[in-house]
Amino acid sequence: MKLAFLVNDVDTEIDEYTTTRLARAAARRGHETWYLGVGDLEFGSSDGLFAGRARAARWKDDDTLASFMEGIKARDAERIVLDELDVLVLRNESIDDLQVRPWASPMGVVFGQMLAARGVMVVNDPNTLHRATSKLYLEEFPERVRPRSLVTRDPEAIQQFVDEVGHSVVKPLYGAKGRNVFMIEGPEETNLAQMTEAVLQDGYAIVQEFIDGAKDGDVRLFLLDGRVLERDGKPAAFRRVPTGNDPRANISTGGRSVPLELGETELGIVEAMGAKLRADGMFLVGIDVIGSTVVEINPESPGGFQSVERLYGIDIAETVIEALESRAGAGS
Repeated sequence: MKLAFLVNDVDTEIDEYTTTRLARAAARRGHETWYLGVGDLEFGSSDGLFAGRARAARWKDDDTLASFMEGIKARDAERIVLDELDVLVLRNESIDDLQVRPWASPMGVVFGQMLAARGVMVVNDPNTLHRATSKLYLEEFPERVRPRSLVTRDPEAIQQFVDEVGHSVVKPLYGAKGRNVFMIEGPEETNLAQMTEAVLQDGYAIVQEFIDGAKDGDVRLFLLDGRVLERDGKPAAFRRVPTGNDPRANISTGGRSVPLELGETELGIVEAMGAKLRADGMFLVGIDVIGSTVVEINPESPGGFQSVERLYGIDIAETVIEALESRAGAGS
């Protein structure tokens, strides 16, 4: 199988990333594996083919994740024909490029759509991914699994929502890693205007009712083709616990991960969401759950495989690559 991972920029990749683990699993299984950045693609050359300046990802028996990534970055880029790929895995974070490189933000989806139209398997499905990266996507799922929410750019509408609902959370509609996520205690919140102003700098705001149990952290659960991702009978799921007084449990904001045994609540959420995620071509997603409520869907480069590996001693990336092999009709 010939596959490529599309990231924001190869030179800024970090060895602990989930993408590195996916590439490691593919290379270990003998697949021709490549890395490209969103600025490394080209179309319209004289041969009419879609091409890219890619770097090979080759695994050696004595490699660590760090030396594996160092080897990728050290190699010269080679021109490869992307039409010849069996799989293109979209792993770029569009939100990370939105401020500094706005030209790059949509290009993963755009090029992914073009390649999919030319017969290349692209995951996650780029025709749905643009919609799915918005927090509005959660509103397409059953009411019983999501919080009451409002999407707006009107500060007065946010105030009215808080007046009605009380304890709430406000954050950017397009956002990641806990940036500009604020807790609103209630209608008498003295800093609501400043919070709203900060969030609206990133575009639309989404304000959600506060879900009881947030102080205990949230659950990150990975779904593969609408089902719980697992390896050797162990699910790819863990609880993220906030540290100190920061209510955000994101690992990037200092949260820590602890083991989780899936219960009826988590399995019920998967049952409610799985069929639609599969129908929408959301091959690999992470969902964040507080109590019995889904607060976020992460369809674009969901991370956290390092926590699964550390907590359970399994390489969950192997299951993902096996699923790609099955889809592509290729053996290991």
